[in-house]
Amino acid sequence: MNSPQKETIKAGSTKTITSLPHIYAIILMGLFTFVFLSVEYMFVSRLSLLVSQQRATLSQNYVLGVSTAGFLLYPLFKHFLNNRLYKLFMIITGLLTVFLTISTSCGKSFEYIFSGGIILFILLGLVGGNVYYVSACMIRNRHLAKTAGISYFLGILLQFINHNAIHIRTIQLVILSVSMLMLFILLIENERILSRYSTDKYTAKTIIESSAKGNKHNILLYISIIVLVILMACLFSTLDSAVTLVHSDGIADIGQGARILLAFSGLVAGFIFDISNRKYTGIIMYCIMILSTLCIVLLEFSKPFVAVLIVFYLSAGFFAVFFTSEFMELSQYVRIPELWAGMGRAVNNITAAVIASFVLQLLSSDNNLLKIILILVLFVLVSIMSVIYTFEKYYFIQQFTHHTDEVTNEQDQLHKLTTQYSFTEREGEVFSYLVTTEDNIQTISEHMHVSRRTLERYISAIYGKTGVKSRVGLINLFNKCV
Repeated sequence: MNSPQKETIKAGSTKTITSLPHIYAIILMGLFTFVFLSVEYMFVSRLSLLVSQQRATLSQNYVLGVSTAGFLLYPLFKHFLNNRLYKLFMIITGLLTVFLTISTSCGKSFEYIFSGGIILFILLGLVGGNVYYVSACMIRNRHLAKTAGISYFLGILLQFINHNAIHIRTIQLVILSVSMLMLFILLIENERILSRYSTDKYTAKTIIESSAKGNKHNILLYISIIVLVILMACLFSTLDSAVTLVHSDGIADIGQGARILLAFSGLVAGFIFDISNRKYTGIIMYCIMILSTLCIVLLEFSKPFVAVLIVFYLSAGFFAVFFTSEFMELSQYVRIPELWAGMGRAVNNITAAVIASFVLQLLSSDNNLLKIILILVLFVLVSIMSVIYTFEKYYFIQQFTHHTDEVTNEQDQLHKLTTQYSFTEREGEVFSYLVTTEDNIQTISEHMHVSRRTLERYISAIYGKTGVKSRVGLINLFNKCV
């Protein structure tokens, strides 16, 4: 899980955690965390008034699993809708999300609330995919874990304040609805901000495509991180269910202060994970997994509950920041970053949904020996997959760095030609597309977000400055320089 990569793609303004892109990403992810957790809390609280606690918990896990569909749908909408249609789609989605939130919070039947919750969480998953993708584009890999940790802290803190400092349910709902609308407004406006602060799209695309060719380790890397997060989610879901049973039995309770512990653990995790460019993330997370496994075993032997609960809430924040930052980091190196940026949350949600019923049955049984054996086997699998992922990621980053050096040399040559022929910034970008890709004019205009006629004017200017009259001539000019 080490990440010894050097910063291959640079965003000029993205230097510190207080830069505008980082602040924007923190607000985006913080608002989403607040909205998602608040809707989840509202959903399960409403169902608890109508059905048993166990059925409400299972329903909660099922709708969380359904949210994965939204994360998977986001790349499709992003790909097939143009900017104008996508903005219209986001406006409709935002209004529908607010409507469903209000209607399900006032629902009086299990069927109505559950069916509304399914649609609502699919929409929230779609929003989450958008949020994590935009945030990853804004900050790239600079202070990535810190950004995820601060936003996690902010989201949980907002939820704690909204549900504990404010006791009027209508006001809580209004704050939640306004936060949703703010989130959608920021997402609708993200294209303009991305165009200013995101890195050069051509360079990133070239590096990704060149590093992907013939590299089978890419597939192994992606599979290993997915399996690792699934296994970790199984352990944390088991611990979460064990804690829930302890609370429901009235054996021990640390109250709402647990939310504060959860918030601070995420904040601390972000700063610790970013030490030495995330070099020790894997070791730290593995230690957290050891503590979490011990917590489950201790709960089975009726050891000090409060201490176990505290460790659980502290470790849960580390896990959330881990899977968020790892997938956001890997999204920088794949051809479909819109899919991978939010995949960590999606994998965690679907895993919790799939194993929810089995875990509750297992923990409710009296066979403590079987429980402990299964938990230890799960921990061993986590250990094995952690090693595999560590080596796969290290190998991948090494290969990626090699391809990056090649592309960087190519960019240096492009810069020399841009200076030599006095290309404007946009002409230089057009020249890069013309000589290093096989994209046609229409595709280039779409990538640059300009009309075909405007692009043709740029090309005519380039021909005039270089003295050549065809794209082949420009390619020959570039190859001679290289």
